[in-house]
Amino acid sequence: MSQSDDSQESYYDYGEYDTEDGMDGISDNGDDVIDDPERFEHKVCSIAEITQLINEAVARIQTNLQIQSALAKILLHQMNYAIEDIQTRYRLEPEKLLVESRIRSTYSPLPSSREDNCDVCLSEPRSRKAAGCGHYFCQTCWSNYIEIQLDAGHSADMECMAVDCRVILSEDMVLDLLSRLEQREKYLRLSFESHVNHPQLRFCPGPGCKLIIYAKERKAGKATCPNCDISFCFSCGIDYHAPTSCAFIHKWLTKCRDDSETANYISANTKDCPNCHVCIEKSGGCNHMRCRSCGHDFCWVCKGAWRIHAGEYYQCSRYEEDPEAAKGHQVAQNEARVALNRYLHYFTRWDNHSKSLELEVEESRTIRHQIEAKIQKNEGTWIDWEYLVKATTLLRKCRYTLQYTYPYAYFLKSTDSLKQLFEMLQGKLEAEVENLSWNLQRAEMTDRGELENQMDIAEKMRKNLLKELPTTTEHYSTSV
Repeated sequence: MSQSDDSQESYYDYGEYDTEDGMDGISDNGDDVIDDPERFEHKVCSIAEITQLINEAVARIQTNLQIQSALAKILLHQMNYAIEDIQTRYRLEPEKLLVESRIRSTYSPLPSSREDNCDVCLSEPRSRKAAGCGHYFCQTCWSNYIEIQLDAGHSADMECMAVDCRVILSEDMVLDLLSRLEQREKYLRLSFESHVNHPQLRFCPGPGCKLIIYAKERKAGKATCPNCDISFCFSCGIDYHAPTSCAFIHKWLTKCRDDSETANYISANTKDCPNCHVCIEKSGGCNHMRCRSCGHDFCWVCKGAWRIHAGEYYQCSRYEEDPEAAKGHQVAQNEARVALNRYLHYFTRWDNHSKSLELEVEESRTIRHQIEAKIQKNEGTWIDWEYLVKATTLLRKCRYTLQYTYPYAYFLKSTDSLKQLFEMLQGKLEAEVENLSWNLQRAEMTDRGELENQMDIAEKMRKNLLKELPTTTEHYSTSV
C-alpha cells in the first residue's frame, strides 16, 4: 500500500483491542496443544503487519512482472493473491491475464478520442483522464462518479464508468481524483478491507467484530477470536465444523435450509399407499383414503384395507402386532421416501444436539450461580467447585463435535470401509457425552472423582474421533 503504517492505523480502527504483541501472539486451540487434533496456529494481526504482508506481495509482483504497483495490487486482488499462478500465467499469456484481471480491456480508443468532448457532460476537452481501458472523461465527471461509487461501498472493485466496461480503476487514479480527506480515508479503509482476501488473512465473522485473524496457510482449522470468543473455520469462514469438510458442510447447510421444512411437512402429512407405495397427501378429515394411482381403499390411521373397517367398530382402534413386521419383512418404499427418511434420520439428530447445546449454555449459567451461592455460604472456595465449570465447558465441546458428525455420516459412502469405524467412534462418543450430561445434571449426588474421570474419557473419545476420521473427498458420496 502507498500509505504509511501510521496512516493505515488512522483509517482502520480495531477499537479497544490491543494488537501490540505482533507476530509473537500466535495462539493454539486446546489445553494440551501437542495432543489436540484441533491444534491450529493463528493470531490477531495488527494493521501494520497486514500492510506489510500486502506490500511485500505487491513489491514481489511489481519487481517480477515489471508493472506499476497500483496495477500489481489490482492483479493480486483479482487473483486472490495466488502469486505463483500470477507469475506463471503472466510469462505465458500476459495480455490475456491482464484482460481477465480487468486491468486492460479489448477496447481500442480512436486516435482522436483524447480531443473529443466528454461523453458525459459534453464539456470541452480540458483536464481529461483515462482508465486502463482508454476511456476518456473529464476530471469533474470522474470525481463525481467515484464519489457515488464510494458511497455505494465500492473501492478495489470500482469499474470504469463507460457502458459495458469492467476495467478496474487503479488506486493511484482514484486517490488523485478524490479531493476531500474524509473521502480518501474512506476509500483506503474500504480498499484495505477488500484486500483481506489474502490467503493468510480472514475477518472474524463475529457480529460487529473488526479483528483480522492471521494464519500461515488457508486451511480448515479452528480459529478463535479473542475479542468475541467465536470459533470458526479459517478456510471457509463459517462455524467450525470438524470432522465434516468445508465443501460438504456447505452442501449440508444448503440442504437443511431448502429441505427441512418440506421434509417435515411430508413426514407429518403424507403416507405411502400400502398397495403401490405412491406418496399420498391427506387433504380432508375423512380417514377413508382411495389411491388415485391404483384405486386401493385403505385407512389413513392404520393403513389397513378399508373393507375390514366396515363392521361395527374400527379394527385399527385396537393395538395388534403387524404380522409382516414380526417376521422381519420391510415394507417396500419408493426411492423418494427412502431418501427422505435417511435425511430426516440425520437431520433430527443434528437438530437435537443443536438444541441441547442451547440448553446446556443455560445449565452452565445455573451451575455458576449455584457455585457463587455456595461460596457465599462458606461451603468451599472457587477452587473446590471449579471442576463443575470445566465439566460444563467440556460437555459443550464434546456435544459440538458430536453434532457435526451427522453431516459427515449423511455424506459418507454406505459401502466405504470407513463407515464401520466411524459408526463405532460416533457411538462411543455419543454414549460418553450423554453419561457426562447425566452426571453433571446430578452433580450434587455425583462423586467429584467419578465426574472428572467421566470428563477425561469423553475428551479422549472426542480427540480419538477427530484423529481417526479423514476429511478427504473420496470417502463422501456426491449422489445425496
